[in-house]
Amino acid sequence: MITVRFLGGARKLFLRDKLVVEENSMSVSNLLNYLQKTVKNPLSLDVKNILVVVNGIDSSALQGRNTNLKDGDMVTIIPLVHGGSMNRKRFTIINMSAELMRLKKMADDPIRFLEILREKYTDLIIQGIQADYVLNLEHAKRVLSVSFAAQRACLLLSNRMEIDILMRFTCTRQISIAIAKGGLRKGMDSILVVVGKRSSADELFREIKHMLRSNWTFENNSKFIQKEFAITRRELGCIISKTPLEDILTERSAILLH
Repeated sequence: MITVRFLGGARKLFLRDKLVVEENSMSVSNLLNYLQKTVKNPLSLDVKNILVVVNGIDSSALQGRNTNLKDGDMVTIIPLVHGGSMNRKRFTIINMSAELMRLKKMADDPIRFLEILREKYTDLIIQGIQADYVLNLEHAKRVLSVSFAAQRACLLLSNRMEIDILMRFTCTRQISIAIAKGGLRKGMDSILVVVGKRSSADELFREIKHMLRSNWTFENNSKFIQKEFAITRRELGCIISKTPLEDILTERSAILLH
């Protein structure tokens, strides 16, 4: 038997928390086809915008939709919904609002800046990450999904979700290294990761709008990432995917152990 857990919008779509599939072996692709047949409107399950996690690991870090599932496997279906205005990088992770805000280079103490925001917005998860460590929006979505899947499975790398997120973007099990490499610094381009109630995120956005860059896009930092994480051309060439670098980063963030 293969157990499928539904999170966020998937739970509402299937009207349940989980489903047991009476099969001992099947591919992720076949599982998705099976799931589409169990809902009234097959088109309501957008298989192009979901994260499929197999035993805590993003399936794209395995063999993608060709990943073979076996008896006893736990599969988690997480919808990834993108939205928001062109000035704001907003999306949904497990029924929660998430947003990336691009900070201008900071002259003040960035650590104190984060502390003040966290003290005021206690219902939000707030973390600052050096922009070089975020490849693109899809990379951010997938890393955050890994963190929240780990939280559901009680496999966080730290007692604090915001630290787990930073560790997964920097692909390290050492908190001190994650902070030293990817944490906020004076004079560095940074991205603020905000997860929680949309109304609170909107309030935070209005408060710090003067500190944010508008109409920003992700810069091409693939060379930095390849060098930082020692990812070779040969390794990239072995990944059968349109997004091999994104896949490798997701895999490395997913296989970190406590």
